[in-house]
Amino acid sequence: MLKLLVFMPVFGALLLAVFPVRRMQLLWRLALFCALASVLLSALLVARFVPAGEAVQMFESRAWNARLGSHFALGIDGISLAMVVLTAILTLVAVLVSRQMDKGARLYFVLLMLLQSAMFGVFTARDWSLFYVFWEATLLPLFFMIDRLGGENRQRAALNFFLYTLGGSVFMLVALLFLYDAAPGHSFAMPDMAEGGRGLPLNMQLLIFAGLFIGFAVKMPVVPLHGWLPLAHVEAPSPVSILLSGVLLKMGAYGLIRAAETLPGAFLAVQDWLAVLALLSLLYGALLAWRQQDLKAMVAYSSISHMGVVLLGIAALNPAGLNGAVLQMVAHGLAAALLFLVVGLLYQRTHSRDLADYGGLLGRAPRFAFFIAFGLLAAIGLPASAGFIAELHVLIGALQRWGLWVICLGVAMLVGAAYGLRVIGHLYRPAPAGCEIRDMTRTETTAAGLLAAGILLLGIWPAPLLTLVGGSTARIAALFAGG
Repeated sequence: MLKLLVFMPVFGALLLAVFPVRRMQLLWRLALFCALASVLLSALLVARFVPAGEAVQMFESRAWNARLGSHFALGIDGISLAMVVLTAILTLVAVLVSRQMDKGARLYFVLLMLLQSAMFGVFTARDWSLFYVFWEATLLPLFFMIDRLGGENRQRAALNFFLYTLGGSVFMLVALLFLYDAAPGHSFAMPDMAEGGRGLPLNMQLLIFAGLFIGFAVKMPVVPLHGWLPLAHVEAPSPVSILLSGVLLKMGAYGLIRAAETLPGAFLAVQDWLAVLALLSLLYGALLAWRQQDLKAMVAYSSISHMGVVLLGIAALNPAGLNGAVLQMVAHGLAAALLFLVVGLLYQRTHSRDLADYGGLLGRAPRFAFFIAFGLLAAIGLPASAGFIAELHVLIGALQRWGLWVICLGVAMLVGAAYGLRVIGHLYRPAPAGCEIRDMTRTETTAAGLLAAGILLLGIWPAPLLTLVGGSTARIAALFAGG
């Protein structure tokens, strides 16, 4: 089933590439069918997953290169399954809002399917060499989608993204080779490399962890390795921004969790420094978002702040913090996707992302106004939203570990509330003269409504997601129980 999940989008990409029809609507329907199939298959995986069962389920492995100890090994735990479902849902939303894509539609949908396949591979790989291959495979589709289909500065943004991520990946590869040398039998299997990593001296663990952290921190991103993110988000097409913020950033956090399992000694040694970086990202991202007049840049900088919450939850190394980190990954994925979706649709209609041009939006386009306000309130963690549950868990986990230092988290949340309420206030200002905006279509409203429903459902009833990931986070926290 996991092989089918990973390679079904590749099959869809091949169909889209050779489909002998030039009408964009038929290409869109075929891409929509492929995205729906991935959602259904991920739902089937959830139905078959047993939260109280084995740590890694539906495991399958086949020798890839026996001499090197590399295997095509796939498996899922609660954390990876949550990311798989998020990837499937956000890909479906990205396809839904691409109905009016008229420039390079065939190339766009082919690259979108290939990107989904690579993201599924990252979250299901149980072999570090396979993980690295899928990790790098996400670069090419994103590079070409930004470079060919982005805004005016698309080439600079694509090159910036590519070089930043590839540079981080070099450090990750070197670290993995050191771990491979320490693994019993020279194997890339995640359990073998974890066994070898835990037996290394602390100084060597710290050196290897530094390489892994740089690779994952660039993707999250963590300040000061965030330079590629604002430009890439601003120049990327809106559906690409949905996946870039909703899923690609989560790959970095997911990899960091796997690194914590592999090198617990090193992670414990740098735990407090990770918390400092998390709080720096929180405050820095929130302050820069507060100063933005460009709506898309504001959402991009707010993503840095929200991923700081994720890093803080991971650094807490206790069940509450880890649960909060995974919940925040899902909550931010949904909220950021909703905001990028709405801002992108507004840009298609107005060719402006300036906040001043959206005055009086409530009277001119009430659906747009509602979903912008909803997305901003969800992003700042309003009660009954998924973000509230996530931040509450992170707050509890951080309080257990660092005590009153978590006041910094509260200050960052206040700054986040300030920029969110500032934007909402513009929706009620007088509209610019002679400026009309066509409201959201039925398909666009369906896509936005799907994300809003997910945010509300997880905010009101988070128990299923907590049950899904609870067993996996408890196992990871147990590695640090004596630290």
